[in-house]
Amino acid sequence: MALWGGRFSGETRSEVAKYSESISFDQRLYKHDIMGSIAHVTMLAKQGIIPEASAEAIRTELKNILGRIEKGDFTYDIALEDIHMHIESALIGVLGDEGARVHSGRSRNDQVALDVRLYLRDAASEIIDGIREMQRALVLKASEHPRQIMPGFTHLQHAQVVLFAHHMLAYVEMFDRDAARLADCRKRFNVSPLGSGAIAGSTLALDREFVAELLNFDGVTRNSMDAVADRDFMIEFLSALAIFGVHCSRLSEDLILWCGQEFDFIELDDAFCTGSSLMPQKKNPDVCELTRGKTARFTGALNALLTMCKGLPLTYNRDLQEDKVALFDAIDTAMQILAVYPPMVATMTLKGANMEKAASDPALMATDLAEALVGLGVPFRTAHHRVGSLVKYCKEKGKQLDEISLEEMRITIPEATEEFPRMFDPRASVAKRNLTGGTGFDAVASQLKFWQEKLK
Repeated sequence: MALWGGRFSGETRSEVAKYSESISFDQRLYKHDIMGSIAHVTMLAKQGIIPEASAEAIRTELKNILGRIEKGDFTYDIALEDIHMHIESALIGVLGDEGARVHSGRSRNDQVALDVRLYLRDAASEIIDGIREMQRALVLKASEHPRQIMPGFTHLQHAQVVLFAHHMLAYVEMFDRDAARLADCRKRFNVSPLGSGAIAGSTLALDREFVAELLNFDGVTRNSMDAVADRDFMIEFLSALAIFGVHCSRLSEDLILWCGQEFDFIELDDAFCTGSSLMPQKKNPDVCELTRGKTARFTGALNALLTMCKGLPLTYNRDLQEDKVALFDAIDTAMQILAVYPPMVATMTLKGANMEKAASDPALMATDLAEALVGLGVPFRTAHHRVGSLVKYCKEKGKQLDEISLEEMRITIPEATEEFPRMFDPRASVAKRNLTGGTGFDAVASQLKFWQEKLK
């Protein structure tokens, strides 16, 4: 009979057992469940709720169970529903009534809330470490090509000349915010809910703060009802992962475009591409495309939890069992991305000549002309209009901006000086943008130095 079966006179139908089990996915919580139980019985003995000898026997057997699970010598049975009942049942199977003391002052409601918080602490740290590796790969690739120019894009149209390194460092900034968000939300879920019981706490003299200290929490939850019903910390965690996923998808899209023949700016290593089953000439950026697709799983997980919690009354409801399916999938997806992306970026080859050629379009320096006019005292909107008129003039004459004489330029820009026709050097354009955060050579070198130091 199930550990909760005392009130029932009949057995659970086999179909219901299959429908209601969670051991198929929550078994990954075994280490954290055992960790929480060891801390709990240690507190129970300290408070005189159970004998110290019982606590010691339980701790010893919990460690044995941990070893069995890690060796693969542990049997799972859907009749026991979840990882908590599996471990408790195994404990009682060896220790009998002494093992049954483990659940004193505890409910599966506060137990699962504890286990997931412990699990997320480790997951957050692992994902943050992976994000740092992603950043290092981007910084390394940028540092290998610190003076490589390329066209920057707005509306997917050539806009202005930028450095390739500047483009890479834009993603380093995005991923840094992702790491910061995960670290920040970790602060909010690093509080212990254990001792909240099913809803109302316990009549036993539990020392919740002692358990929190043993488990390296920053404190305890303040309201027992909120503690067992709260899934905000999961939603916030998934929100941070969803934003991370958006950044991965945007990077993927850039790389996919740059691989295409129309851009031809980079080549990805064969190890991260596949071919076509029909067209022998194809080399497809599958890792990028899969990443762009897989990131939809983050937003799906976030929406699943938001929808699940939207109409739930306080406190715990069985609906919440499904929260871990989405959560675990999102974590696994993040770790998969972080396993393949750093080496893919590290082995990416730049086609510098193609980037240089695309960046040499004189139209990319049109803004330089407008800002030069501003430097001569012309109001920016007037300068913008005059340079726009020059572009129109060149288009009508079938000429590039750098193919007209000073006299022709003065037709639309009467203030043009002898320097104006020489403003179409893309490297000179980049070199002038050395303000903080700009794409100038010195500014980007400063950015690189900053990130190299931060990511040591």
